[in-house]
Amino acid sequence: MPRKKVLFLIGSPNQTTQMHQIAELLRDEFDPYFSQLYYDGWQRPFYEFLIWSNVLKGTIVTGNIKAKADRYLAAHGLPNDFEARVFRHDYDLIVCCSDMIVPWNLLAKTKSVFVQEGMTDPLNLWARFVKRFTRYPVLTISTALNGMNNCCDVYCVASEGYAEHFRRIGVDAGKVVITGIPNFDNIEKLRHNNFPHRGYVLVATTDMRETYRLDNRRKFIREATRIAAGRPMFFKFHPNENMARATAEVQRWAPAGTRIFTEGNTDEMIANCAELITQYSTVAFVGLALGIPVHSYFDVEDLKRKLPWQNHGTSARRIADVCRRFAGFAGSGPAFLKQYQPEAFATPAAGAPAASAPAVQQAQSAHS
Repeated sequence: MPRKKVLFLIGSPNQTTQMHQIAELLRDEFDPYFSQLYYDGWQRPFYEFLIWSNVLKGTIVTGNIKAKADRYLAAHGLPNDFEARVFRHDYDLIVCCSDMIVPWNLLAKTKSVFVQEGMTDPLNLWARFVKRFTRYPVLTISTALNGMNNCCDVYCVASEGYAEHFRRIGVDAGKVVITGIPNFDNIEKLRHNNFPHRGYVLVATTDMRETYRLDNRRKFIREATRIAAGRPMFFKFHPNENMARATAEVQRWAPAGTRIFTEGNTDEMIANCAELITQYSTVAFVGLALGIPVHSYFDVEDLKRKLPWQNHGTSARRIADVCRRFAGFAGSGPAFLKQYQPEAFATPAAGAPAASAPAVQQAQSAHS
């Protein structure tokens, strides 16, 4: 019998590495292929207009971040079936890293599984306007309305808190299964790292301006300086930021001696810091899981409720198990989940170590 084929939709470094981990666990039954996020069907002309008009400039679907994803696929020898137009396969399953930009024509005839990337952006006034008056969640230029389309068959999410969040956004409750998410399910291991510094206050910024959101960077730097209270400060910029501008701002408004990092593993920097200051960033979860004091533009208590399951690195295996079994199931996503009995993986409260996903080069968060 011919082997089944699965298409993984990728985007940011975090989304891409998560999909790679899941794909490696399905190779015994599936031939995996990969494509950058794309629209197809009736929404495609609108999407192409957004690309042409540079509205999506600075997002994951174009420019430097898309190029980085393409380089990752090439470096790991992963077949790039961009927009499913290179190999012309009939796929048995699609695994989506977002449901805001999806190939509607393909989803209409193919089973699909959604994998949560990480933290979702806040449901601000603009996101609420987009949700109420349009059918295009991509117009938020953020992840705020991930889930609004409710177009995938099964939604794999990070925690009980996020299960409730996605239901509020618009996902049918019967489609949601809590699996944890691969790059944020074994944060304790970060305590053992090669970053040479300790005891500093880390400031992890966000690409808010690059995605058309307001950012009073001067006010943010001065607030970070107040919190640091004379302790050494390290700044780590989001890789999508204008580095020259961000560097000049820190040099102008932060205390002398403040260190700046435009590259490096943000998660390891967090593991060694005394306190973490963020804007809108998934890396806040790393600090919270390690018990480090965290400051964020998000409600920190809400983040604690949504903290991804710490299941000893088994999330990729859990998601792969859902993909494998759902691909062979004859019914709908909710019908599948009603009868689904997961394999006996370690649970978040179990405490016993479990086998981790295969080694895949990590770009663990969008900050890495």
